[in-house]
Amino acid sequence: MRQREVIAGLGAAWPLAARAQAQGARNPRIGFLYGGLQEALGSRIGALLEGVRAIDGRNMDVVARSYVASLDRLTALARDIVNERVDVMFAAGPPAVRAAVTAAPNLLPIVAMDLETDPVAAGYVASLARPGGRITGLYLDFPEFSTKWLELLRTVVPKLSQLAVLWDPSTGTLQKDALTRAAGPLGVTLHVFEVNSVEALRGAFAASRERNAQGAVLLSSPIFGSNAAISAELAFEYRLPAVSLFAEFAYSVGLLAYGPKQLELYRQAGTMVGKILTGTAPADLPVERPSKFQLVVNLKTARALGIELPQTLLLLADEVIE
Repeated sequence: MRQREVIAGLGAAWPLAARAQAQGARNPRIGFLYGGLQEALGSRIGALLEGVRAIDGRNMDVVARSYVASLDRLTALARDIVNERVDVMFAAGPPAVRAAVTAAPNLLPIVAMDLETDPVAAGYVASLARPGGRITGLYLDFPEFSTKWLELLRTVVPKLSQLAVLWDPSTGTLQKDALTRAAGPLGVTLHVFEVNSVEALRGAFAASRERNAQGAVLLSSPIFGSNAAISAELAFEYRLPAVSLFAEFAYSVGLLAYGPKQLELYRQAGTMVGKILTGTAPADLPVERPSKFQLVVNLKTARALGIELPQTLLLLADEVIE
């Protein structure tokens, strides 16, 4: 099926397609506010449109803005999308959702994909089952999910007592607080390092080693998701067994990744966009959670770090990289 994509992002290497068909009614228009590398933008948009097409088979125009290095310009980028007269706004990540809420008119539907925020506590929705407003979307609001990363690291490092936690303050405290609650009874001391940019990653890993951390957890953040390979290389350089939400981390040289399948998230969010385009009000469209998860283990990295992984962990893994 032919899709027209209107792509305009910071440094985006995308041609500017026609914004409407030469004749006939204009296509439905989807805003796409994305925090990630331009190289991944096409696959993300493609996955979202797969989800949309499962519900709405019409041709779609996509108006995209990327904020990989421009968090301070987010609201302006969101306004750019609104000025293109989109019919629904898709926003990936907590800062993008906040910018969309600020920039978009009160009646413009917003579909969020936010892996770090509790949407009820943040005031975005009245309840998960009945959002009640113009915002719905896909949220990973399991506070206990952070404890899964801790459990995985304790499987790899049984005597774990000093744990580095890399945390992006812009994502809120939901995951950090849950990890703190879980670590106390286990006798694990947390060393939390704020990472508000990719440039801050090296300093955080260096400080982790100075604190004699035996492992590291990278809490979910667009910074880590967009720079998974850089994070993995630094964890490997500083010889830290580390776990991330993002599979790309383990596909590089990171030890462990456990979280939702990324492209499936975009497809799932796309079905919600499609439902709104075909007449469902976001107020009546229940908030969804990720439906497909994966555990990726890098056996090659484990060997290089001198770690013997238990067979039980390897059997649990969806993918083992050798």
